[in-house]
Amino acid sequence: MKDELFVSSYIQQEQHDFSEMGLGHEQGFGAPCLKCKDKCEGFELHFWRKICRNCKCGQEEHDVLTSNEEDRKVGKLFEDTKYTTLIAKLKNDGIPMYKRNVMILTNPVPAKKNISINTVTYEWAPPVQNQILARQYMQMLPKEKQPVAGSEGAQYRKKQLAKQLPAHDQDPSKCHELSPSEVKQMEQFVKKYKNEALGVGDVKLPGEVETKATDKNNVNNGDRGTSAAVGAMEGKSADLKASQYFCYCCKLNMKEGDPAVYAERAGYDKLWHPACFVCCTCSELLVDMIYFWKNGNLYCGRHYCDSEKPRCAGCDELIFSNEYTQAEGQNWHLKHFCCFDCDCVLAGEIYVMVNDKPVCKPCYVKNHAAICQGCHNAIDPEVQRVTYNSFNWHATQECFLCSCCSKCLIGQKFMPVEGMVFCSVECKKKMMS
Repeated sequence: MKDELFVSSYIQQEQHDFSEMGLGHEQGFGAPCLKCKDKCEGFELHFWRKICRNCKCGQEEHDVLTSNEEDRKVGKLFEDTKYTTLIAKLKNDGIPMYKRNVMILTNPVPAKKNISINTVTYEWAPPVQNQILARQYMQMLPKEKQPVAGSEGAQYRKKQLAKQLPAHDQDPSKCHELSPSEVKQMEQFVKKYKNEALGVGDVKLPGEVETKATDKNNVNNGDRGTSAAVGAMEGKSADLKASQYFCYCCKLNMKEGDPAVYAERAGYDKLWHPACFVCCTCSELLVDMIYFWKNGNLYCGRHYCDSEKPRCAGCDELIFSNEYTQAEGQNWHLKHFCCFDCDCVLAGEIYVMVNDKPVCKPCYVKNHAAICQGCHNAIDPEVQRVTYNSFNWHATQECFLCSCCSKCLIGQKFMPVEGMVFCSVECKKKMMS
């Protein structure tokens, strides 16, 4: 057995007069990793990758981003759109801030001597005036995804904000060394998706939407159509009611009295269960009901952008350059096709894929290579090896030997016992005794 080796083709890199753009390397420095726990020394942002230099986990896996940072990011996303009612500009710097709807519920809890108040705070809730409707919406979400302050659901929302709506998908200043031409292309791309795809879900009772649509038709048709339309609706309502509405995602009927999510860009003839309002690619709940509509499908921001532009597997940014490379089914900026361990450029070099990441041969041998049970040295990826379960040997006469009599076992039958191999039952008994 051999590891898969690859030699990358050399492509002449573009020459640009780059202007340094900050990636916010001081933000969240030292923050603990929620995934690695104590194994990570604390968050330290890689120079151009969106990962921690210490543990290699993404930014979203660390307790880094504050609500203010996220509110600025979403505020910028909604700037110059029809959703400006969801943002407010700060007086001191004019930066648009997302006005999240925070819902606080108080429930009296009987105690032995008096009544205490149990308070539940949702870090985000649908921006509707009817709080009962908002509460119903929340209850229809999976418990682990309800953004109750301090809960698993709040952490889930925070992670999805980072994953689904990367700041570097909309803000050139969050990207690494874009050329003036690339900045211009990105700005045009962002303007286009704001005009054509971006939307925010609307929570309503299906009957309300039907009534509004009917009222609009009556205005268009004149007063003479009102009584006939109302009569027709009354005739149907007894039999159909909520059952005439079905979820665009799961195709199941809506229950009477349950709120539904509508997407204006999809048209108000389509509706979703709250838990079904998900991205068609990653199937994750669309964070804060922010969606992108394309070809009859809902996307999160990340996967909508992926459907429009190639994304660099190295820096996680969209590629606006005309020249880039493809390797292992992924796209890469020319300057970012580097070893995942040491960052050396891999153009024209031998590399090995480790967990879908390219690693140069020296780093592979040092950090990832299998260890031979015979000589206890690392096995070079270019040489043959014998593998059984999690144990490995050089496929040589010096290493793949009977653990008792040292007979070469290449091409022979053998009996494995943990990290040892035997040529016969006799050798096994002799060694084990």
